[in-house]
Amino acid sequence: MENYHIFIVDDDPWYSEILEYHLSLNPDYTVTRFESADECLRNLHKKPDLITIDYSLPGTNGADLFKQIRSADPDVPVIVISGQEDVTTAIEMLKMGVTDYLVKDDNTKDLLWNAVIRVRENQSLRKEVETLREELGQKYEFGNIIKGNSPAIRKIFGLMEKAARTNINVSVTGETGTGKELVAKAIHYNSDRKKKPFMAVNMAAIPAELIESELFGHEKGAFTGALGRKTGKFEEANKGTLFLDEIAELDLNLQSKLLRVLQERELVRVGGNEKVKLDVRLIVATHKDLAAEVQKGLFREDLYYRIMGLPVELPPLRDRGNDILLLAKFFLDEFCLDNKLEAKQLTEAAREKLMKYSFPGNVRELKAMMDLAAVLSNGREVGPEDITYTSARNQESLLSEEKTLREYTQGIIRHFLRKYDNNVLLVAEKLDIGKSTIYKMIQQKEFSL
Repeated sequence: MENYHIFIVDDDPWYSEILEYHLSLNPDYTVTRFESADECLRNLHKKPDLITIDYSLPGTNGADLFKQIRSADPDVPVIVISGQEDVTTAIEMLKMGVTDYLVKDDNTKDLLWNAVIRVRENQSLRKEVETLREELGQKYEFGNIIKGNSPAIRKIFGLMEKAARTNINVSVTGETGTGKELVAKAIHYNSDRKKKPFMAVNMAAIPAELIESELFGHEKGAFTGALGRKTGKFEEANKGTLFLDEIAELDLNLQSKLLRVLQERELVRVGGNEKVKLDVRLIVATHKDLAAEVQKGLFREDLYYRIMGLPVELPPLRDRGNDILLLAKFFLDEFCLDNKLEAKQLTEAAREKLMKYSFPGNVRELKAMMDLAAVLSNGREVGPEDITYTSARNQESLLSEEKTLREYTQGIIRHFLRKYDNNVLLVAEKLDIGKSTIYKMIQQKEFSL
């Protein structure tokens, strides 16, 4: 571990020697003394961890030297040591950004000792935070959160990249278990806002009477039980990203309040009068068809257009072809590693069984299946007998919605076109229908390639 390098700038060699001696009692510290501002500035390339400066130096003062240091190295902490007890000067220096302001007296060396400890602790904490943020950035690289190479997933990657480059609102749709919150996090941690907060709120999990307070906060006494001020999720996410999951569950009254906050870019806490300015990137998600909800009168049309932004529709797992096997292998390897089991392989029969299943629970269900398969299997192979369908839905779910035969036919053909990369001839062969039937549906714009 490298020593902590401290510069002491003071034109009084006797006093600076006392400070150097005292600080050097810690073997982790390396202290270098300078008697002028110019000497200090010429040595800034050595990248000190901390600088102490005398406020009164020949030819300059602490304020001017601090500005020059900050210009050369904006991050190095600076402690001013002054021979005068001038409160106004101390306040001005602290406003400029110095880390601490100490007055020369019998206690200065001890005060400096404690100040250096605090600075080191803060620097260490900041480094830990930066490291965690870097790890988060790597964790949420698009290819790390969504495993797959199907055309449907490559399209999603392209949309996520576009979203991360701008501040446009994003609406993520898809069936339960497709990974909507992971997509929202990936967009945030790959955007310019990645060092700011990411806040997630599941609208379906909060009682209707508490949602307004949860989103916008409240003041003390706003209602029974409001014993103090509460900061809402919008304020907590300021400068960052707010993810509102299951946005379709928000009732119409609160939809109008949300719309006003988004339009005005400010909010007023429940029971308060103070306006709070906001700079929040919004990402919403739902498994419902919002456009259909608008038609039913259950969702405000003006709010729909405000939050729609860039739509990202996550494909169900059953439409992702060989991604199923790629994900199965990933989850199997991950579970074995986490639980110190020997590595296991899927047999050909197990792979065939996985590819024939519809995965109503999507990626979340596949992970549960592979975790269980790893436990049930004996030896180094996972066979079809180890793969248990875990979905709470039975196979009759296909018929749970009342559709026309034509609509069912469209859905089946669309599913196989996605699965086989829009290869019309192959789909016609698999379904045992004429290719002209598919082309006719495309011509009539019942669906598109």
